[in-house]
Amino acid sequence: MTSSTDERWLARAREVANDVLARHADDVDRTARWPAESVEALAQSGLLGLTIGTALGGAGEGPRTFAGVARILAEQCASTGMIYVMHIGATQVIAVAQGFSQREAVLRQIVAGGHLGTLAFSEPGSRSHFWAPESQPTEDGDGCRLTANKSWVTSAGHADGYVVSTRGAGRAERLASTLYYVPQGAPGLRVGAAFSGMGLRGNASSPMCLDNVALRGTDRLSDEGQGFSTMLDTVLPWFQLGSAAVWVGVARAATDATRRHLLESRFEHLGQSLASLPNLRARLAQMQVLVDVQEAFLEHVAGRMEQPRPDTMLAVLQSKAAAAEMALEVTDLGMRACGGAAFSRHVSVERNFRDARAGAVMAPTTDILYDFIAKSLLGMPLF
Repeated sequence: MTSSTDERWLARAREVANDVLARHADDVDRTARWPAESVEALAQSGLLGLTIGTALGGAGEGPRTFAGVARILAEQCASTGMIYVMHIGATQVIAVAQGFSQREAVLRQIVAGGHLGTLAFSEPGSRSHFWAPESQPTEDGDGCRLTANKSWVTSAGHADGYVVSTRGAGRAERLASTLYYVPQGAPGLRVGAAFSGMGLRGNASSPMCLDNVALRGTDRLSDEGQGFSTMLDTVLPWFQLGSAAVWVGVARAATDATRRHLLESRFEHLGQSLASLPNLRARLAQMQVLVDVQEAFLEHVAGRMEQPRPDTMLAVLQSKAAAAEMALEVTDLGMRACGGAAFSRHVSVERNFRDARAGAVMAPTTDILYDFIAKSLLGMPLF
């Protein structure tokens, strides 16, 4: 049961999604371009500051509202939905970074719609094991300098600030990482090749290079060598929940598109719609059940985050794995139900199908999450 405040923000998200995201989603996907209009609409709506405390002008909303907003956005444009999830992930890191010198200024810029953030964690050497960066800064006076290659950075070249991970200076332990804030335009920060993926084609998930970038102690978003704790306690829960919401949104969009197609497409010689075929109705029913079940679980996980219990982390780990697998199944059913109309891209199910493929391979991958879930059930350490 959502509060009145929740409903206001969800209504605002629906307005932005239906009026702006829906209008540009096909073009964003077809041309693999950054959804500038959609991101600007998010900035103007106040949704970028959704989770920032009211003392700094934000909405002060929690996981439940965030998940609802991310799902609504993804129903119309999964690329914009993922951009938003990464932004909120970065925002939460900044919010808990009490020692970060620019904390209040950046958070107020986010609330005003003037700052988009993102995460820059994954590296070629550690691949989907984003919690174990290979890069390591070298000390330079009171600060340090970092040379690193980041392999997948959503909003690369478009974000105003990047939450960057690296192994702590002089530390040998793989999990002894440190998080830093690197602003757009920092000398040595460069975007690699343009992103051209199978799905999520508008989220600019490109490689980035940090070439001898100067970092100060006041740029740290975690204590030296303690970035892993922030990843586990802050980044992982918010990203998992947001990512799960995106895949629920994608699956919901495919289900709705399939329903419309069955009602609107006809066998003219029989005077019947495709909805007259029991096998197609059965596929639509399967899709609806799968999405409804996963949306209910998404609400459950958000509730666990708002009122933590011993099994909260287990639920968090399950959320993305379950939603990503559900989206694969639902969009496959949609492709089968819509047949040639989907294959030839006459209905949006084909875009949903491609977008859903990203869920299983986006770190932490579904296979890794299954291992984490099993380890948690068996009482084994995750790392």
